[in-house]
Amino acid sequence: MQYGLVFAVEEFSTFDGPGIRTTVFLQGCPLRCQWCHNPEGQPFVNFVLRSPNGCIGCGNCEKYADHKNGKTIYTQESIDHCPNHLLRWDSVEYTPRSLVQKLEKNFPILNPDGGVTFSGGEPLAHPEFLLACLRLLRGKTDRALQTSGYASAEVFRRVLKEVDRVLFDIKLMDDDTHIKYTGVSNRRILKNFTILKESGIPFVVRTPLIPGVTDTKKNLSAIADFLNENGVDYIELLAYNPMAGAKYPLAGKEYAPTFDEKAPVNFGLEIFAEKGIAAKVI
Repeated sequence: MQYGLVFAVEEFSTFDGPGIRTTVFLQGCPLRCQWCHNPEGQPFVNFVLRSPNGCIGCGNCEKYADHKNGKTIYTQESIDHCPNHLLRWDSVEYTPRSLVQKLEKNFPILNPDGGVTFSGGEPLAHPEFLLACLRLLRGKTDRALQTSGYASAEVFRRVLKEVDRVLFDIKLMDDDTHIKYTGVSNRRILKNFTILKESGIPFVVRTPLIPGVTDTKKNLSAIADFLNENGVDYIELLAYNPMAGAKYPLAGKEYAPTFDEKAPVNFGLEIFAEKGIAAKVI
């Protein structure tokens, strides 16, 4: 039986597509964006999250952990023996049917104007589980995909046949800069954008505004030119959350961006307006 890892299910979302939606965050992402707001969703395996708040230093979490190659790997026993319940598994394992059964409970609220959005992590990194869920949802509610666009063209085409709309990230137009800040090339992303445009599936382009990285006049102008050339007249700009780094200690990671996270963000609305592109900051 097929399983998928889900690290969050956000109900009553109003930012991940039209209407009121339930957003499902699938575990695992091939990108390593320096500004990632969901670092707990990056690994492709389930792991234990540990909150530092309220720790009394009893040492039980360490005592019952596995210690390999100088690393501490918390276990179920670590969770069970924490007196203040500060440890938990990052994600929950679902079958496609069990996940859809969970989602169906909100259909009376979601329909007819809202729906379900699959996000992550990167949902395209789990095509078989994603497709199984989308097929079970077919005809029951609106199905949206929120994606970085980083996947093979074959996978992307298969998924497009089962979604009703796409929220598609375009972060950086310069490939070298894209590699520097996300760890991957943007070539397959831009190729998949062309596939999306030609598919006829409704879509919205989104750009996260990262100070000194994606919000530069050069980058926003390049995105505006690209959208204009492709006949796109609307974009959503995602404001950088300066609290993004707060999640990293919980996931046992260090937040160490090479950009100045405290710098003011340039929204660049006039850049898109000059190209006849409506821009909304969300």
